[in-house]
Amino acid sequence: MYRDCKVTEIYQGTNEIQKLIMARELLGKALTA
Repeated sequence: MYRDCKVTEIYQGTNEIQKLIMARELLGKALTA
């Protein structure tokens, strides 16, 4: 059970990172456009 919690924590963390990367790319394209 503890391990499952850790896995979901890591998964949520990667989701946040993915969102940040996507937002940064979109902002970068908007700024350079």
